[in-house]
Amino acid sequence: MPTRHRLLAVLVALMWGLNFIAIDASLQHFPPMFLVALRFALIAVPTVLFVPWPDVPVRWLVGYGLGFGTLQFLFLYWGMAAGMPAGLASLVLQMSGPFTVLLGATFLRERVSGRQVLGILVAVGGLTLVAWQQAATATVVPFLLTLAGAFGWAIGNVCNRQAKPQSPLRLTLWMSVVPPLPMLALSLLVEGPGEIAHSLTSWGEPGAVGAVVGLAYTVLVGTVLGSGVWTWLMAQHPAGVVAPFSMLVPVVGMTAAWLLLGERVTLGEGVGAVLVVGGVLFGSTRAARRLLPSAERPTVGPLTEPSGAGRG
Repeated sequence: MPTRHRLLAVLVALMWGLNFIAIDASLQHFPPMFLVALRFALIAVPTVLFVPWPDVPVRWLVGYGLGFGTLQFLFLYWGMAAGMPAGLASLVLQMSGPFTVLLGATFLRERVSGRQVLGILVAVGGLTLVAWQQAATATVVPFLLTLAGAFGWAIGNVCNRQAKPQSPLRLTLWMSVVPPLPMLALSLLVEGPGEIAHSLTSWGEPGAVGAVVGLAYTVLVGTVLGSGVWTWLMAQHPAGVVAPFSMLVPVVGMTAAWLLLGERVTLGEGVGAVLVVGGVLFGSTRAARRLLPSAERPTVGPLTEPSGAGRG
């Protein structure tokens, strides 16, 4: 993998890590469920008009949209709005990897190696340590909501795998057609039309401009540009070479949250973060090697389906 391509992979991880800061800014003004609907509606409209159909079975596109788009971001945004720190949210979402392995083994009868099992156990141990630290500060509910978002991502990964798209980017863009209507209906039911209308008319409030900038970043940089570069890299190199760069996302997310939002990580959370990232990487190392021809085997490989890894 040429140095310039490695730098591009690092750049994508940087864009996706900063995406959690952008989401935090948007949540200062928009209600979370409506924000999910708005985010995907801004992508869905130009997608329907200008992007060709990805040529996959409709059921898997809908499943991908419900899992990755609707459930993941419903629980992620809800959790962050309820108090989940942006940096830790970027870490907890990485549990989508172990969840994907477990769902693949359960429903697709995919074989799980001993190395993957050990990696999952290490990651779960790290996540348990983070959860214990969160419980000590009375923020366990936002933590569990974010963890539910990681499970939604895993459901989307399984549907993505079953779809077998020729163009992963086109599938990712068309997936955005699924979340807006159910999320808007849920927002009207839970948050109410008054709160939605207020968020669309109160532009003079503090944080309103930052919220719009954050939303624009999430749509244009985090989703379109980040996903586009990542998909291009995945087409140029074996998945096992590219996918591990996604593990830089929580590193960027937690560092940016510390620098920009003043979030602090306890020693226990720091140790847990190292275990989560290390467990996912350890479990991935040989999983991808067995799937690649010997001439293409990389030094490390993905624990999970890499499409869209770590976006937030």
